[in-house]
Amino acid sequence: MYRARLVLPVFAAMLLLGACTPRQMIVDSLADELSAQGQGKENDLELLRDAAPFHLKLSESVLRQNPAHRALAESVSAGFTQYAYAFVAFEAERIEARDAKAAERMRLRAARLYERAHRHAMAALESASPGFSAALARGGDPSRPSLRRDQVGLAYWAAASWGGWISLSKDDPDVVADFPLAVRLAQLAWALDPDWGQGALTGLLATFESARPGGSQKQALAWFDQAIAQSGGRSAGALLGKAEGHALPAGDRALFESLLRQALAIKDEADSPLRTQNEVMRQRAAWLLDKADDLF
Repeated sequence: MYRARLVLPVFAAMLLLGACTPRQMIVDSLADELSAQGQGKENDLELLRDAAPFHLKLSESVLRQNPAHRALAESVSAGFTQYAYAFVAFEAERIEARDAKAAERMRLRAARLYERAHRHAMAALESASPGFSAALARGGDPSRPSLRRDQVGLAYWAAASWGGWISLSKDDPDVVADFPLAVRLAQLAWALDPDWGQGALTGLLATFESARPGGSQKQALAWFDQAIAQSGGRSAGALLGKAEGHALPAGDRALFESLLRQALAIKDEADSPLRTQNEVMRQRAAWLLDKADDLF
């Protein structure tokens, strides 16, 4: 089954290039297939790291042919965001102590990948609702711009990748100045579906609130705890969010290490959609535990 799902996109792409069938039919079919090939259940991160570039480039190429395909835009934005976090930004942190210049190059690359993810998601939102970006920037009416419930995932990845891009662009005031817009976009999505992603959207709001100048740490903590509850304790990401976003800045080493150990103890079911995310977060949890003496 896995082999068949891998071959189909390649075969369809060949047909597209060869113009053997009506172009739009092939583009639509390929977009549907690629957007359905989520990799959230893969726990072999080396395999995922090696396979992701081909899948992302093919998906991105098809998206350019069909920019209004919401599901594919969400998949592409999610893919670039997750790749940037798991395989580029995290690696930059791990090598910082022994090769600062290489780490800086990797952070710049991660920032570009986050930007790429963000622009794909925002382009899809703009395509569905012309004027979306301008309405988001204007502020004012809290109900504008409008989102549909089926766009919540797209808005989440647009906001999450925006946050990642901003966090790695401290020397670019124009990028950093957009942080309130990323927060507002996440809030718009949360208002529609606060349980989206088994607490992922709530966790994003918590992270934004803890990072926001003048943000309420009390509100951030409430959202971190809500995200953990929404995941049923099955999301290592929710636990790491609280560890890094609350316990670390509060200087609470005991809580920090307790949360990381809880993340490490999570056992995933084979069909869990959180399996890939949890494996990434378990690796990060183990690394953070090793660095605890340097962090406190």
